[in-house]
Amino acid sequence: MDRVLWAITYLRKARLIESISRGVFKITERGKTLLAEKPRDLTAKDLERYPEYLEFARKGRVEGKQPDTTTQESPEEELNRIFNAIRKNLEIELLDALKTSSPTFFEKVVVSLLVAMGYGGSIEDAGRTTRRTGDDGIDGVIKEDRLGLDVIHIQAKRWNTTVVGRPEIQSFAGSLEGQRGKKGVFITTSSFSGEARDYVSRIEKKIILIDGAEFARLCVDFGIGVQDRTSYIVKKIDPDFFDEG
Repeated sequence: MDRVLWAITYLRKARLIESISRGVFKITERGKTLLAEKPRDLTAKDLERYPEYLEFARKGRVEGKQPDTTTQESPEEELNRIFNAIRKNLEIELLDALKTSSPTFFEKVVVSLLVAMGYGGSIEDAGRTTRRTGDDGIDGVIKEDRLGLDVIHIQAKRWNTTVVGRPEIQSFAGSLEGQRGKKGVFITTSSFSGEARDYVSRIEKKIILIDGAEFARLCVDFGIGVQDRTSYIVKKIDPDFFDEG
């Protein structure tokens, strides 16, 4: 199953297939062209002609810390490298699944993550979505603490590739003003422009921007949308145990 998941990831990053619903994919025109050229024995080497795949592979080498061929990895270093690669693939799969979910479901995932991070205490009394007439563009509200002494307003954009720019952030800041809010979190499955990040660094209101890659990392860290599969505990000698003094 792992080999299938990796194959799907590689093909998607090369834009040879695309997701149409959860667990369902279709071949793209680019994929049809490659299939006509090479109907069998397709390898990762064949995908290197596509810049999107090369960029994905480059990031994987950096973040997965591929070994230097001039040095010898220790078993622990190799295990750590493989773990990072598996973790990165999980984040990619999770983000892809979120991008194909409904906007309403995505908003609930956002609230679930913030609750898991310690805001508000529980789903029942901590967060609520506000997608209704008169919400001033606010997608959700969550208590900053268990007592609800302050609230954090949420904007959630389930976008695939559209970059969130400064206008969207300015609009969110205006929505906070309408709600007399001082703090906000803007979360998207895509990314933010440099102008958007610069804008939030210069305004009085505290707005945190979380892009798709960071959101996926946080979901994995706090167990949202994932489950434990296998755990490995690396042990070492306890020198105090052998201290006969």
